[in-house]
Amino acid sequence: MAKIKTKYTLKELKQFEKLIQEKMDDAKNELEFIKESLVRKNLSGTDSTQGALKTLEDGADTMEKESLSQLAGRQQKFIINLEKALIRIKNGTYGICKDSGKLIDKKRLMAVPHATQSIEAKLKKRQV
Repeated sequence: MAKIKTKYTLKELKQFEKLIQEKMDDAKNELEFIKESLVRKNLSGTDSTQGALKTLEDGADTMEKESLSQLAGRQQKFIINLEKALIRIKNGTYGICKDSGKLIDKKRLMAVPHATQSIEAKLKKRQV
């Protein structure tokens, strides 16, 4: 009878750690860019514009700021999830589905390295 794998090897965990670190670096750079864009938006006013045109520009600026703020929030959440994944690597629980206790497929972890559920568990949760 074939033995079922219950954990990833140290070598595999190092690969995941490298992937997560790269994604985190990219995400932090992107977050910094978004924050700089927000600062620039706050600094660039449309004081010389008149009347209705100014109102339209202010509305567009507000929408863009809101969109950038939402993007920054999602990026911060992504970074936090990646940090949690690094903690799971350190404490030996990385790659283990929090619902089933089974190993999460390697392809899934390569695509979504902060995943805490197997595809099966995630789909089952959606059906409930």
